[in-house]
Amino acid sequence: MSDSELQFDGELTLGEPLAQYSPLSRPLTKERGTVQRCVFASDDGNYCVLRVLGEDGHTEMVFTGALSGVCEGQDLEAEGHWEKHPKHGRQFRVESYHSVLPRTADGIARYLASGILPGIGLTFAKRIVEHFGDKTLDVLDHYSEKLREVPGVGKKRLNEIRQAWHQSQGERESLIFLQSLGISPAYCRRILDKYGKDAAPEIVSKNPYRLASDINGIGFQIADRIASHSLNISKDAPIRLCAGAVYALEELSARGNTCYPVEKLVEEAAAMLGVGQTEARSGIETARREGKLFIQSFPQLNQGQEYAYLQQLLQSELTVAVTVRNLAACRPTPIAMSPALPMEPSIRLNQEQAEAVRQAFAACCSIITGGPGVGKTTVVSQIVRQAQSARLRLALAAPTGRAAKRLTEATGEAAQTIHRLLKWDAKTKHFLHNADNPLACELLIVDECSMLDINLAASLFQAIRPGTRLVLVGDNDQLPSVGPGTVLQDLISSRLMPVTRLTQIYRQGAGSRIIVNAHAVNQGRSPDLSPLPPGVKGDFYWVEQDDPEKITSLFGRMISERIPAVFGFDPVADVQILSPMRKGQCGTATLNETMQELLNPPASGKAEFVWYGRKFRVGDKVMQITNNYDKEVFNGEMGRIVAIDTEGQTFQVDFEQNVLQYDWNEAEQLVLAYAVTVHKSQGSEFPVVIMPVLTQHFIMLQRNLVYTGMTRARKLLIMVGSRRALEIAIRNNEPVKRMSLLRYRLTAR
Repeated sequence: MSDSELQFDGELTLGEPLAQYSPLSRPLTKERGTVQRCVFASDDGNYCVLRVLGEDGHTEMVFTGALSGVCEGQDLEAEGHWEKHPKHGRQFRVESYHSVLPRTADGIARYLASGILPGIGLTFAKRIVEHFGDKTLDVLDHYSEKLREVPGVGKKRLNEIRQAWHQSQGERESLIFLQSLGISPAYCRRILDKYGKDAAPEIVSKNPYRLASDINGIGFQIADRIASHSLNISKDAPIRLCAGAVYALEELSARGNTCYPVEKLVEEAAAMLGVGQTEARSGIETARREGKLFIQSFPQLNQGQEYAYLQQLLQSELTVAVTVRNLAACRPTPIAMSPALPMEPSIRLNQEQAEAVRQAFAACCSIITGGPGVGKTTVVSQIVRQAQSARLRLALAAPTGRAAKRLTEATGEAAQTIHRLLKWDAKTKHFLHNADNPLACELLIVDECSMLDINLAASLFQAIRPGTRLVLVGDNDQLPSVGPGTVLQDLISSRLMPVTRLTQIYRQGAGSRIIVNAHAVNQGRSPDLSPLPPGVKGDFYWVEQDDPEKITSLFGRMISERIPAVFGFDPVADVQILSPMRKGQCGTATLNETMQELLNPPASGKAEFVWYGRKFRVGDKVMQITNNYDKEVFNGEMGRIVAIDTEGQTFQVDFEQNVLQYDWNEAEQLVLAYAVTVHKSQGSEFPVVIMPVLTQHFIMLQRNLVYTGMTRARKLLIMVGSRRALEIAIRNNEPVKRMSLLRYRLTAR
């Protein structure tokens, strides 16, 4: 397939952004209805568009505003004013709202099936409501004996419903109060489980910022919106300043920092909270006194500058420093190396590779690093053979399931994720293997170590028994881990353990350009973008196009038509779009919506559901974006939705033969994965990678990002963009610096 075959005409219209409103009338009025659907929800939750059915059961309204806590089926009483959108017509701009008990039959049925009555699903709830209509709640309150009139309600079930209804009276009042603050029913349930139905309203009223630390999924922004919009807490309130200081540090850790200079944290917190630096400094000091962040200073480092830490990150950094120094200081028990072991007849170790194998057994800790195609897998396979020959107890692991699977295929030895190696205990919320219960292996090989963040590294290293041989394998030139820290880089630069750099390229068969071009980019040189001769198929293509809208259409035609027809790859299972960014016309959010409709369109009998404006459908490709230890599925793992139960509000995802069930309110843990960011692709390889490199991605155009994306492609790589954008990325070899003191702790006396 020539480059010209990849060029397509046509555009794909994705709609236009909402225009400015022109007022139709300004007086504040009240409207009441049942939420039918969330049409749109911004990432920060400050703007939502809801379709609402009026109390008469016929009038349809559009509510707009900060309504992120609202979900389908919820009854609202809102105050605001009517406006006229130039394109979408009459809309109700909500200034304030609160949840109310439903009045319509459909709303009552949804309410009864929401979990307020255990064991009552939507089907049975509808049966009750069909009998009593809009008088159902009154019957439950005062005439529950009448429920015997409903088919299927016997004496036993009547008693269960009656008892549950009366016991839930206090809970209903708490639920209505919490929902009136703009908290979704799913989060309300978590709050009640955490604090109890009687204490929850008082706790949230006194300090809504507790929600950010106590309730999974509620961050500072949601808590701050509750505090300011519903509870009238001022911008400079001490509880807000304290919570804001912690949130600022959490945001900095999300950018990869394990710590941050206090003076710079003051600036960040002040800007984020919209207050002066004096107030921000006061918040940091309050958080320090309350043990919510920690401050350390080092007289011999940067003139005694102070650094702020979150507790977990400080503990993890200290743990890694201590355990690595102890592990590296050990002397392994000598073993006899076999001079010759069975290998592929065509494989011979070069000098670098032979040294890597030798160091794996001569030292307790060693590192093997190098780019794609330099024979890291060959070295690891030989280490495995030597270990098997010496009858050492062997363990192989990697940060992700895909990387572990590749390691198993390459060595023939079973590998697993680090999380599964350490064995998470859902009851204690800790790993079973730790300093008190170390791993039983005598040699541990960990692949894709560029993905190790400081927390996972701490859990891993403290579970290794001193004297165990540890071999770390990774490409130090790739992007750093998604989580905080620069572990592999710090270990290499500390010089506490021998490091072997593999440089000789092997994996570049005749006509192959993926590896050669990736190394060229990594070395700061322009890759070979020349087109192939007509009729010749290769593994690397460059398509010149810098118009984001045309690229979106181009991707659709490539994936759905040309790539399957010419190369035979499956458009969903084999092809992966990698984008530098999440937002924008060629960001993952927009591309996922487009590819979902193209590759997995709605069809009769194909179930789907919408959760806060995001649509999920049977057959969709999805990615887990948080660690869920209870389900044993972790950040970055990809799967396919195989079933959706609309009545039970659950769905199932197949993560490569491991099928897991989710409630709809757990959909926040997943995103569509037809397109993912380059960062999220770390540790994975895909048969086909399509990657845009555009000038609109200017802020993210860095050499290691493009290099990482290119090295994810195994059989076919198609890059689409402008040469100017590619050259900007290649020249930009100064990635955003992460703050970490691990190297200092490893090397300081």
